[in-house]
Amino acid sequence: MDDTTNDGGLRRPELRLSATLLFAGVVASLLAGLQHPDAASANDHPATFAEYAASDAWIAVHLGQFVGMALLLCGLLVLAYALNVRHGAAGWAVRLGAAAAIAALALYGVLQGVDGVALKHAVDAWAGAAEGEKALRFAAAEDIRWLEWGVRSYQSFMLGSALVLFGAGIAATRRISRFIGYLMVLSGASYLAQGWIIGAEGFSASNSLPTLAGIVLILGWTGWLLAAAWRRTAAGKAGGQASAG
Repeated sequence: MDDTTNDGGLRRPELRLSATLLFAGVVASLLAGLQHPDAASANDHPATFAEYAASDAWIAVHLGQFVGMALLLCGLLVLAYALNVRHGAAGWAVRLGAAAAIAALALYGVLQGVDGVALKHAVDAWAGAAEGEKALRFAAAEDIRWLEWGVRSYQSFMLGSALVLFGAGIAATRRISRFIGYLMVLSGASYLAQGWIIGAEGFSASNSLPTLAGIVLILGWTGWLLAAAWRRTAAGKAGGQASAG
């Protein structure tokens, strides 16, 4: 049996690569996020800025988050190739999902430049400023924070759109479990909700439930996809050995 393009056109080696990248991206993002300072309420700027200024790992943490997101979105792009859907509404959904994933990656790079570099230097300057300069330095840091809200909002919109489109394409073609597609759609919807809340309210408590839902759902479907992709490989090898015997 050919292990390259079977199961209705599904490219299995690329599916395995995609699943590995996707799951690795989620794990890397979660591990980096665990190191992010979060003792203070994120919308309490004096408290959070003081916490950020005290962090020695801030730039490294955000670089880790960028690597995680890059792995995740590259995994989606490989998934578009692995699905091998060329025609119909499902084909357009996957192609548009890939375009949204590219936009989401570009926006995330801008986001981490703003949050992971510019904001850190701004809060350090505020924390070390003379008393007469503190108000001006604080205002500059807040301007960068609000820019972060804007970029994060639109990045969440594009990531959510990519996940919804890919999920719809998977559910329509059934080249892998349609339930994975359904979970992708739900995780995408949670990111769309995050985009709206962050744009309107910043990092408020209202965003807690969509954020938690997004983490649980994306961890769930990436883990399921990883197991399914490598289980297909094991089954295919077992079938080939039985035929040879």
